[in-house]
Amino acid sequence: MWVSTKAQYGLRALIDIGQRPGAAIPLKDVAQRQDISQHYLEQIASNLRRAGFIRSVRGAHGGYKLSRPPEQISAWDVVVAMEGSIAPVACVEDDHNCDRTGTCSTEGLWRRVDTAIRGVLGSATLADLMAEEVQARHSQLVQFEPLPQHI
Repeated sequence: MWVSTKAQYGLRALIDIGQRPGAAIPLKDVAQRQDISQHYLEQIASNLRRAGFIRSVRGAHGGYKLSRPPEQISAWDVVVAMEGSIAPVACVEDDHNCDRTGTCSTEGLWRRVDTAIRGVLGSATLADLMAEEVQARHSQLVQFEPLPQHI
């Protein structure tokens, strides 16, 4: 399984937009902060908008806002909207793709892999990812020890 940059950048863009609640965020700002080509990000934003994750705000202070609370957007929803199926093998997604369904020696393995992927991505909300990003940013700050005080 390979998750494309489209899904990766889509999640990063949603996190960036979600961290500025109430404001309409211009894509050029997101592109700059996330180091993503603005042209590519416009294509991604179009998919995110069609999938119902963001809405556009027109005008002088226009940009994009989340369409729903970040707690209601899972990583699974975003990745599937951007990628389509991310099943590890075709027969897991559609039993009719394989004549060996039910008798294949590796079917159980692929179903467990699929369940694990769905579990991890499905349990991570945009709110969780936003909190992780804030935590990662804070952990990069340099902590200085206080200078000794002289009496």
